Amino acid sequence: MSTEYTATRTSIRTALILTLFASLFTAAMALTYRYTKPDIDAAVAEVKRKLIAEVLTPDSYDNALLADTVVVAAPAALGVDEGSVVYRARKNGEPVALIVEARAPDGYGGGIDLVVAVGADGRLTGVRTTSHKETPGLGDYIDPRKDPNKTQPWVGQFVGRGLGEGDASHWRVRKDGGDFDARAGATISARAVVAATARALAYAEANQHRLFDARTGEHLSDAATGEAKP
Repeated sequence: MSTEYTATRTSIRTALILTLFASLFTAAMALTYRYTKPDIDAAVAEVKRKLIAEVLTPDSYDNALLADTVVVAAPAALGVDEGSVVYRARKNGEPVALIVEARAPDGYGGGIDLVVAVGADGRLTGVRTTSHKETPGLGDYIDPRKDPNKTQPWVGQFVGRGLGEGDASHWRVRKDGGDFDARAGATISARAVVAATARALAYAEANQHRLFDARTGEHLSDAATGEAKP
């Protein structure tokens, strides 16, 4: 038996063994995913429910909020290029609020992801920061979990605000002549969140009927930018 023939047999056997192991590993991973996916989905849903409960009281709606969604492509208004999920809260079939995913692209450390809840009356019921890279201990007060003021967190000043209160100049930090507080040395973070919240609020208000009337799961293009220009 030649050395070349032996080497070929060895290579084929090695390749078959590797293929077998790869197939077994893939099958095991698929089986694990199949049986753990319900638990993972349930955990993700619970996180979403807790987050939404921070911006909209659970007793204010009676629909399956996490399933009553549409996806909108409105990067100019919401700052998310890949599409934003909008959750629709209803009670007895009537519109209650829209919870919109938005992003402030101009934070000090980069993009700041937000959820903005807008009531059917056009007023904010809550705003939360979900992800950011602002400077720890300085700009991260935009997230109430990191805000040292637990009794009156910075994001609390958005609750009850609407766009109809004066002109757009009110939707700025006080340093820029607006109505919103900002912490010394971290104005950029606050400025970004205030502007992004104003844009999301304007979008929700301008598109409220369209968003509530859309089919569940529908993907909508940007028909009305709703851009506020604070």
